Amino acid sequence: MFYHDGGKLQYHVKVDKPDPVFAKALQQAIGGIQGEIRVCLQYMFQAWGSRGPSKYRDMLLETGTEEMGHIEMLATAVAMNLEGAPLEQDKAAGDPVVLAAMGGMNIQHVISTCMAAMPVDASGVPFNCSHVYASGNAAADMLANVTAESTGRMLAVQLYKMTNDKGMKDMLSFLIARDTMHQEQFFSAWEELGGRDNHPIPNNFDQSLEPSEYNYTFYTTGKDDSVPVPTGLWSDGPSFDGRATFNTKPMKPVGGKPNLGYASPSAAVQKDQEKGSEHVSNGVQ
Repeated sequence: MFYHDGGKLQYHVKVDKPDPVFAKALQQAIGGIQGEIRVCLQYMFQAWGSRGPSKYRDMLLETGTEEMGHIEMLATAVAMNLEGAPLEQDKAAGDPVVLAAMGGMNIQHVISTCMAAMPVDASGVPFNCSHVYASGNAAADMLANVTAESTGRMLAVQLYKMTNDKGMKDMLSFLIARDTMHQEQFFSAWEELGGRDNHPIPNNFDQSLEPSEYNYTFYTTGKDDSVPVPTGLWSDGPSFDGRATFNTKPMKPVGGKPNLGYASPSAAVQKDQEKGSEHVSNGVQ
């Protein structure tokens, strides 16, 4: 169950000078793949499907609910950046499509929402949950969350650099700070779940069942020795989980050439593809 407190924002949202183009950019932080709708739903679905120690479920619910507040802040910021914009409906009544396109703002802000935010990205693409990751594996989810917070922080930093509005910079600095905390939070949870010592994920599979010549080998696919081999911690020395030693080998095919045979006569294919057509040449038996 969720509660609200009458609409008080989680942090200050102030706009010194409305900017409809920046409002369009802010939409990415709402409905983009790096945005707040994504992380809100990701943490919620991870929590709702969480098994094991309840503290991870509780932590995810707390953070997912916090992200709801971030959506509210950004939606408010979008509306405030559109307030009194030169392309507001009464001033764009002559030809709002043309004027909005020329102004660089989102046309849907003019014709669909009476100058309010939408659950879309900066290109106007609706959020569709395709980047909501909730695997049910606590360690895997924590790493996915670190990635989500990292890309979200990248976006917030870029938005911070795009504006000179003091109010927007203040709001974005708050969101950047929370992204910092959430990265640290999820990494800490991952470490508490065993960190690198509990890799690979999932760790409840007997690794003796894995072919040992493949599970810690970095394969190269250059056509010959003229292609440089990328070397690093992944190619030589102890593995990340400490269970083996990395090595590097050129990839060579060990499987045969695939042969799917002939198609069934019931399929919509050419006659030469059908079973029994191996005795047919140029249409003549």
